[in-house]
Order: sequence, then structure tokens, then C-alpha cells
Amino acid sequence: MSDFDRHTIASRGYAGDRAAAVDAGLRAHMITVYNYMALGVALTGITAWLTYSMAVVTDAAGNITGLTAFGQTLFGSPLMWVLVLAPLGLVFFLSFRINSLQAGTARTLFFVYAGLLGLSLASIFMVYTAASITRVFFISAAAFGALSLWGYTTQKDLSGMGSFLIMGLFGLIIASLVNIFLKSSGLDWALSVAGVLIFAGLTAWDTQKIKEMYDVNDDGTLAGRKAVMGALSLYLDFINLFLMLLRLVGDRR
Repeated sequence: MSDFDRHTIASRGYAGDRAAAVDAGLRAHMITVYNYMALGVALTGITAWLTYSMAVVTDAAGNITGLTAFGQTLFGSPLMWVLVLAPLGLVFFLSFRINSLQAGTARTLFFVYAGLLGLSLASIFMVYTAASITRVFFISAAAFGALSLWGYTTQKDLSGMGSFLIMGLFGLIIASLVNIFLKSSGLDWALSVAGVLIFAGLTAWDTQKIKEMYDVNDDGTLAGRKAVMGALSLYLDFINLFLMLLRLVGDRR
């Protein structure tokens, strides 16, 4: 009987130690994901602001009066389409080739993508005031933080919601492409509202998915790949949530 008790206690102790190791490893993994994501957002914002500053000519009141030679090259030439399509091509490359990339290479490509997207997003400073961009950024950050925290802590299975949100995302993309030709302000408003709801849901769903994908037995390379892909998912959720909110409540110049 005493041997049985000792074995039981030892087993429970081992299980407790393993659970503690998993919890510590998961926390470290999620911190890495959030750090990569935050650095990507910061890189995008800084690149967008610096690009805008070099691309426009402003008066003493801060009103845009024209474009510099750099701005004309960037926004008034075929290079504009390169800036639009290059980030899209890179994110598809990273998503499909992640399993064959070293963790360091995947991390570098993620930051290159964040920088390229910053170049293409510089135009938002030409459309919206800097004050409203700042305000919407902090609103987006607060909403993102709350949604991601809920996705991490909830015991509810969000997988069913994720399938619905992915379908909604494809519908949003198709409707947005159609509205390029229709130019309907009402449809644009409706798409922005739908976009906020979709990316809010995706933030919680992606966070739960990243948490569930963690495995304490992963080696450094596999854990690094998962961290990069997790950061990319949350980065895209945040950027799109921010842009949708900006379209809804941003103050236009």
C-alpha cells in the first residue's frame, strides 16, 4: 500500500511539473508572438510616416500643397502597383513556404513584409488627419488587446466561429472589389462595419488557434516558425481592424 502511495505521489508530482513546464513554455511562446507582432506594427507605422513625410510638400498649417519628386515617383507612377502587389506576394510566399524556411529567415521576411506594407500605407496620411489616425490607432490597440485576451482565456471552442469568419472575409474581399467600380458610399460604410466585426472575431479566433498550436515538445526551428506565423496572423488582424475603424470614424483632410 505504501509503495502504491509513493508511486501515486510521484506520478502526480511529475504531472504537476510537466503542466508547469507547459504553462511556462506557452507564456514564453505567446510573449514572443506578441513581441514580433508589436515590432511589425511599429515598423509599419514608422515606415508609413517617414514615407509620407518625404513624399509630400506642406504649408505652415500642415496642409498638403503638392508632392515631392519622391512622392510623384511613389504615387504617380507604375511603382505604386509594385508597392500594392509586393506585400501581397510576400505574405503568400511566407504562408505557403513557412514549413521549408529557417525560423530566422521567416522572421526576416515578416519584418520585410511589415516594412513594405508601411510604404503602401503611407497614403492614409494623405487622406486622414494625423490626429484621427493616432486616435483610431489607440482605439484599435485597446480593442485588439481585449479581444486577444478573451481569445486566450476563454474555454469556449471558437473553431466554428472561425469557419464562419473566413467565409465572411472572402465575401468582404469580393464585395470590396465590386465596390471599386460601383463607388457606393453606402456599401463602403456597410463593408467597413462588417470588416470591423470580422477582424474583431478573427483576433480572438487566431489567438486561441495560436495557443492550441503550441507544443512543449517542439524544437527551436518549429517553435520559431509557429511564432512567426502567429505574429503574422495577429498583425494582419490588427492592421485590418485599424483600417476598417479608420474608414468609419477617421477625420478626412
